[in-house]
Amino acid sequence: MATILRTPRSWPRVTLGRETANGALLPFARAERVGAWAAWRQVADREAPETLVRLMKQAGLRGRGGAGFPAAEKWFQCQVMEASQKYVVVNGYEADPGTFTDRLLMERDPHGVIEGTAIAAYAVGATKAIVAVNAGYARAIERLSGAIAQAEEAGVIGIDALEGAITLQIEVRPVQGAFLLGEETVLLRALEGKRGMPEQRPPYPAERGLFDKPTLVHNIETVATIPWIVTNGAAAFAAIGAKGSSGTKLVQLAGAVANPGVAEVPLGTSLGDIVERAGGGMRGDAAMKLAIVGGPLGGLLPAERMDLPFDFDALRDAGATLGSGSLVVADDSACAVDLGRLLERFASDEACGKTIPCRIGLKRLTEIADRFAAGHQRPQDRDLMVDLSRDVIASGLCNHERLAPDPLLSGLRYFAAEYDAHLNEGRCPAGVCSPVRVTASAARRGAPRGSPARKSTTGAASAGNKGRPSGDTAPA
Repeated sequence: MATILRTPRSWPRVTLGRETANGALLPFARAERVGAWAAWRQVADREAPETLVRLMKQAGLRGRGGAGFPAAEKWFQCQVMEASQKYVVVNGYEADPGTFTDRLLMERDPHGVIEGTAIAAYAVGATKAIVAVNAGYARAIERLSGAIAQAEEAGVIGIDALEGAITLQIEVRPVQGAFLLGEETVLLRALEGKRGMPEQRPPYPAERGLFDKPTLVHNIETVATIPWIVTNGAAAFAAIGAKGSSGTKLVQLAGAVANPGVAEVPLGTSLGDIVERAGGGMRGDAAMKLAIVGGPLGGLLPAERMDLPFDFDALRDAGATLGSGSLVVADDSACAVDLGRLLERFASDEACGKTIPCRIGLKRLTEIADRFAAGHQRPQDRDLMVDLSRDVIASGLCNHERLAPDPLLSGLRYFAAEYDAHLNEGRCPAGVCSPVRVTASAARRGAPRGSPARKSTTGAASAGNKGRPSGDTAPA
């Protein structure tokens, strides 16, 4: 099981606060003694579904899967739909490579995950729920299945549960697939036995989802947060975190930090505080250069931006994303050009190919990034990368496509000097790449007929400008 990092006493614990038996599944009676299923009984006994929607709105709960969509809006959309059957689907696939925060919750507190799923189902009127779990998470599957069996035996969920007041069937469904299973419509198609590809929205899953029925889709951390809100109240949850980003988020610290692991962090905490107070600062005497924030589709933020608050909106404005909560710290031995190239290649390889901008555009972006790292760039490549990135984002069918250019755009934005060293000087300051210096004459020979580099031997393409081809400008 992942290391849970020590954090300041002033940082509350919402999802990691419950006692566990060294990570094993607690017997049902003991789980109840430490708080499990109390929120569920409270809801089923005396709360109307409409009250729960208002509660989530007042709490300001946003989806913890990365997009940060307000939970109350999803609940309301699904609740008002009239249908013979409604579903709740909880995404536990955890697609980001090397990320295990959802797995930690499923293994450490399976009762909390199942209880939150039950509350969400009650709120929207669903009688069936599926917890979709990465097929490789054998321990998580075992413990979730065990928690469901215990709850059914105790009569709190199942057919005619709670003395006939509730019917709710929850099952654990192992799933296999690729990175895109983290996207909700892809997961729904996979659960139907279809090819996992994103769907055009609207209609949203809350209107027409699994088997064309209204479906509420959340990730593991989102549902694990719900029992705490019911028990402690919306005001208590809203008081944690930042304006517009209430509560806490599990953050996975990795890379060149002294103490890698998982920390529960109040949203709005600065990135620097997370690294220092949860991760113990940098490993050894290394100096921080950058952090990859939000997973493989996140942004590259320099050490100078570690004052940024860790919340949905501030990170998006800075060119990153909250994403899976991944925070990978790198020292001076890392190259921003190379990291951007590797992350873009991952995004291209994991694209499903449904739309042309994603299928072809990400491949072209990867090729441009490869040329940057090797020093084989063409005169128009920098502008082409920016323009193509904007086109891919604007035409995105899903968040994979919309976020995929972020590693390159954030690299160009914050590490322009490092890109210039590769492109104009033929050197990699970090010593990672082996770029070839492109001289003005070589640039002219490789340029298309009629391009500025062919027309003139002076100006931006002259030796006085270190061989930088005309028209090469950094993005705004």
